[in-house]
Amino acid sequence: MTASLTLDVLNAADPARFVQFLDGLYEHSPWVMERVAAKRPFASVAALKYALAQTVRAASREEQLALIRAHPELAGRAAVAGQLTEDSAGEQARAGLTQCSPEEFELLHQLNAAYNSRFGFPFIIAVRGPTGAGLSRYDIIAAMERRLRNAPDLEFAEALRQIDRIAEIRLADRLSLTRPYGDTVMAWAESLAAHSDSPDHLTCTYLTPAHRAVAARIQAWMMEAGFDTVYQDAAGNVVGRYRAAPAIVSPPLVATGSHYDTVRNGGKYDGRLGVLLPIAVVADLKRRNRRLPFDLDVVAFAEEEGVRYGSTFLGSSAYIGRFDASVLDTLDAADISMREAMQLAGLDPEQLGKAAAEAARLRHYFEIHIEQGPVLLERNLPVGVVTSIAGSVRRMLTLGGVASHSGTTPMDMRRDAACAAAEIVLAVERRCAQVPSLVGTVGILNVPHGSINVIPGACTLSLDIRAADNAVRDAALADIEREITAICARRGISVTTEELMRAAAAPCSREQMAMWSRAIADRGLPAFELPSGAGHDAMKLAEATSITMLFTRCGNGGISHNPLETMTADDAQLAGELTVDFLEQLAASLAAK
Repeated sequence: MTASLTLDVLNAADPARFVQFLDGLYEHSPWVMERVAAKRPFASVAALKYALAQTVRAASREEQLALIRAHPELAGRAAVAGQLTEDSAGEQARAGLTQCSPEEFELLHQLNAAYNSRFGFPFIIAVRGPTGAGLSRYDIIAAMERRLRNAPDLEFAEALRQIDRIAEIRLADRLSLTRPYGDTVMAWAESLAAHSDSPDHLTCTYLTPAHRAVAARIQAWMMEAGFDTVYQDAAGNVVGRYRAAPAIVSPPLVATGSHYDTVRNGGKYDGRLGVLLPIAVVADLKRRNRRLPFDLDVVAFAEEEGVRYGSTFLGSSAYIGRFDASVLDTLDAADISMREAMQLAGLDPEQLGKAAAEAARLRHYFEIHIEQGPVLLERNLPVGVVTSIAGSVRRMLTLGGVASHSGTTPMDMRRDAACAAAEIVLAVERRCAQVPSLVGTVGILNVPHGSINVIPGACTLSLDIRAADNAVRDAALADIEREITAICARRGISVTTEELMRAAAAPCSREQMAMWSRAIADRGLPAFELPSGAGHDAMKLAEATSITMLFTRCGNGGISHNPLETMTADDAQLAGELTVDFLEQLAASLAAK
């Protein structure tokens, strides 16, 4: 029945036939497909998947709970009795749940019981995982142990998301979908993750042996993809250039990319998605003999995170000819200077300023990146268009009070630095909650030499204020400064402030944002816009040209800079298709100028 099933067939089918075609996507819950049938036609499979997920979200709590409870326990009674649906049986078998040892069966039984007792429904996970190939039973057990600690409402929402992922995988099977971009990118990311400074977790810092091995792999993939030139520059950036059509005289330059270094104990997709996906796209352009009216650089920036030397955006600074040579004598924890590390890696620091002439040809830079947050995930959206990269101000505050005996000092006679800090934390939260694009964080809060029976005489705290617009950020900062002054004056507390960093916001080009939005809307998806609260290489490129960013959804609550960072091959595939569409729109725009 499904051998020739296509989106066109689904769009044209009568409602009953539509439901029959998709029976089993949602376990024992045909009502989902019945409601979605009325929303046809769908412009793309992505639009159909979005409609399915939104239908589940719009259902009543009782319907959602019944849907969750319609799923069997993993390796539970139904599995043992052979009572699973065909889809569930195949999925559990692929994950190895039918081959558990007696000890693993017992552990799963205990975890299932604890989970059901805590939440009132069975543990749900898409056992075929981010790629569709399947999680291991060890991954599944670890996820169950981790999610047992979730709050009930958060876990309820996560169960529904996992059900949507199960349906997404089953739909791909019914339609015999392929994901050439997505599967390639996920496999490459896994391959790169094997190179690490640490044997226990993923850490890949600037110019270490692992970092250099990653650069070599990226170079090899670029050459295999068909780039016309591939080279490593003086900063360690790996640059692949796909040249413009031969008929184009003095073509402009468009660039894309991201970084391939990581934080300590980081994830597989931060930065690297924005390197690997464009390589896969160029490979496709080459296969189709499609040349663009501009040179396209895909740049794997060697350093963005600042882990080894404390200086961020080294790679992107070098690419646009704005590398700060004063950092070359900075020492790492092993007293190796950056200059020495470059030379040991076969790089020539004297060549760092040579990129400025090429940067003058830049007409646009775009970056594809995981969101590193929960917004797209919460909205069931695979992608979003970035409006601006937030400008930030970071400060360290030192509060001075009087350390005195906690038992003999009356409450109204205390000069408690920690209480003043607590008020400041709440003032930051209160002020920054007033504007959607504004965030404020106190990430460091210390009482030096604190003791259980001593009133805190000193307290240090950090302040990180970010907004997509500099004026919004600065207005909030001014209000917070006034509040800090008032709090400290009322409590008899001194305050000193050290500014650690001030970075301007980097707005994205509205003209090119509209191209991303059209590509998304053409697929029947909402073209959702959101700011980036995190810094990216695009911030540095904004000093030389216009920029845009496309965010992809993160799983596991949107977590990033963490081994739990994840995305799906399906979202990577969609991002690749959107990139091709964006490049075609950009080609038409530049050709017309």
